[in-house]
Amino acid sequence: MAAACMQLIALEGIPLINAGDDLTGIVLASMKASGLALESGDVLVLAQKIVSKCEGRQLSLKGIEPSVRARQLARLTHKDARLVEVILGESTGVVRARREVLVVEHKLGGVLANAGVDASNVGVQTSTDGVADEIVLLLPEDPDASCARLRGALQAATGKRIGVMINDSWGRAWRMGTIGTALGVAGVPAVEDLRGVPDLFGRALRSTEVAVGDELAAAASLMMGQAGEGHPVVLVRGFPYALRESSAAELLRPKSLDLFR
Repeated sequence: MAAACMQLIALEGIPLINAGDDLTGIVLASMKASGLALESGDVLVLAQKIVSKCEGRQLSLKGIEPSVRARQLARLTHKDARLVEVILGESTGVVRARREVLVVEHKLGGVLANAGVDASNVGVQTSTDGVADEIVLLLPEDPDASCARLRGALQAATGKRIGVMINDSWGRAWRMGTIGTALGVAGVPAVEDLRGVPDLFGRALRSTEVAVGDELAAAASLMMGQAGEGHPVVLVRGFPYALRESSAAELLRPKSLDLFR
């Protein structure tokens, strides 16, 4: 790793995304309109919502039949039982549940609230009977694969070697507020092991493993915003770590090392 000046640019002109949209073409068109072009070493960070929308991961709560377990948790958490049923379907287990809080282990391995099932910035859908359905958005089925597909298409179109990341806003057990977190990566290191690297005084670092994927995801999240800013794609130039093959699973602490569950 070398010292560098990292630049983050929120791309303008990204439209509202629908299922089946061409994200590759949309990103390239936005960069061209901004007077930008991809360079080798660049990283593109995409908000989870636009990837999920593109992949058709929207679901109407209308017609969802809650299970007994979902109804029990709904009474405890004061959540819609249909929503709880969807959350359980995306999870492998419930970690914590209380009023307005349902923390689960997602099928992808992460521990987060509501399994990432979200209704913000999703919109509504009117059914044939004129009743507005509540639409929720699920996480991509395989975020690393989503990143790899987009990375491959962009590299084929430009001839540049780049990295692609999907970020999402997650809470943390011991801190207030949400923070951008790496949900999927392709060509971007998720964790950098600095053990053995000398510090300023020549002493070898003994336990320093840096979650550079999450650090980058959080930085990009600042540019994206959390409400109606409309900047779901961020170009990162000057990322101070070498691009390499990786997986977001590198960021998941094994249960055998988890001291709190």
